[in-house]
Amino acid sequence: MTATIRSLLVLSLLIATGTALAGEVRLAIATNFHDAAERLAVRFTEATGHSSRISYGSTGKLYAQILHGAPFDVFLAADQERPRLMEQNGSGVTGTRFTYAVGQLILWSPDPQAFGDPIAFLRDGNFRRLAIANPATAPYGLAAQQTLERLGLWSTLEDRLVRGESIAQTLQFVATGNTKAGFVALAQLRNDRDGGARWTVPGSYHDPIAQQAILLERGRDNEAARAWMDFLASGEAQDIIRQYGYDIPHASD
Repeated sequence: MTATIRSLLVLSLLIATGTALAGEVRLAIATNFHDAAERLAVRFTEATGHSSRISYGSTGKLYAQILHGAPFDVFLAADQERPRLMEQNGSGVTGTRFTYAVGQLILWSPDPQAFGDPIAFLRDGNFRRLAIANPATAPYGLAAQQTLERLGLWSTLEDRLVRGESIAQTLQFVATGNTKAGFVALAQLRNDRDGGARWTVPGSYHDPIAQQAILLERGRDNEAARAWMDFLASGEAQDIIRQYGYDIPHASD
């Protein structure tokens, strides 16, 4: 056997071994994080050899699915409450929960003339419908509700609110003109979506949108799942997350 053939056989064996050792992680991810997650998934595979299978949905619905036995290994929520509850009820692995991103709420309309003064726009109510995500299942919807309550407008506008099942559906309501404007995630507008009118809601108007990840009990012994958690906390992943319109918490947060 020549040295060249021997080298090729060794290389083939190494590739085959690496493929055999590569695993898969099943991820449940809040819809607002879709674009960032798609980019992260590609880099995760390139860096580790592991693959990922992702399901997107509102945080509340994904949480309910996991509690009813949906086969996910890791949960990336859009809040910190559900991962905390999972740690308490045993569906999540204690000590693995951390904040991977802090979201920003924005009032947006594709019409650049929709509003100049966003608070006056909301108070005057010169629109038929306003879109928000469902506050019961979507943390960005809860933040929108808290913002309207902070402005003293929740009871005034409640009957004119169109509630999306997720922040993605909420954005669709606005983008298609079904509503004049709506509260969406800043990360959804990172490409400006043809401009329009926008107002980044001050963080003091609502509770922080601290998005937490947790390793689920099903993924406890899954090497790919633990590798995903490590990658998500890495400097490379944090740089990508920032590029998609999120803040990164300080290590002490």
